[in-house]
Amino acid sequence: MIHSMTAFSRVEVKEPWGNAIWEIRSVNQRFLENYFRLPEQFRSIEPVLRERFRKALARGKVECNLRFNPNPSAKGKLSLNQELATQLLEHASWINEQTLNSQVNPVEIMRWPGVMETEEADLDIIQTDILKGFDQALKDFIAARASEGENMKQLIEQRLDGISAEAEKVKAFMPEVIQWQRNRIIDKFTEAKIELESTRVEQELVLLAQKMDVDEEIDRLYSHVKETKNILKKGGAQGRRLDFMMQEFNREANTLGSKSINADITNSAVELKVLIEQMREQIQNIE
Repeated sequence: MIHSMTAFSRVEVKEPWGNAIWEIRSVNQRFLENYFRLPEQFRSIEPVLRERFRKALARGKVECNLRFNPNPSAKGKLSLNQELATQLLEHASWINEQTLNSQVNPVEIMRWPGVMETEEADLDIIQTDILKGFDQALKDFIAARASEGENMKQLIEQRLDGISAEAEKVKAFMPEVIQWQRNRIIDKFTEAKIELESTRVEQELVLLAQKMDVDEEIDRLYSHVKETKNILKKGGAQGRRLDFMMQEFNREANTLGSKSINADITNSAVELKVLIEQMREQIQNIE
């Protein structure tokens, strides 16, 4: 299956510890580039995420964001550091004696850093849940790339059929074009009142026909259409191969245009260039 490099997915994880939201988006890029925005406490999972992207994707500029919202009510019970509180009270008593027995508010003692502590939720459990959410987001992300890729495949196949149709037109035009050119040469000789042997005329026409011969270009166009369809059918990361095929199509279209001496063939050459450019724009977004 052909995959697009442009996609987006969003997955929310809801658990007793709170909720987390994964967002993954990507655009076309020559190679695979990953960018992460993670809360500080989850920086340790970045290598894991990077490896999972590497195994699942081949190309694209991928941005991965995680928003974490802990549940305040899910925190553990408060605990008192009695040893530290006792030391603070002893020092507070000394200060009271030195300042004419001004009373220290016990709440102020409790506010001192480290006196009151809250049991933190198990970070390993949270990370496990969050990674499960990432796997789902990655799965949805790949599915979105595949869906977009299928649409692009259909568009490219339509253009390939158009190229085949234009090649058929040119092939059908050629006998008429050669006959027209034959008559044109004979008329010019007649107007100039030049008497030529029939063999000389035939030699001139043979030389002209060789210059006008586009059978090779038409055959290559057919071959490129067949090969491109095989690549699309094979699927996988085929963006670079498809881009190479567009270069081959352009080469034949340019050669065909340079040999054109007829308005119909010129129009077909121009239409071929348009179809190839439309395919190239789609292929730039294929993985």
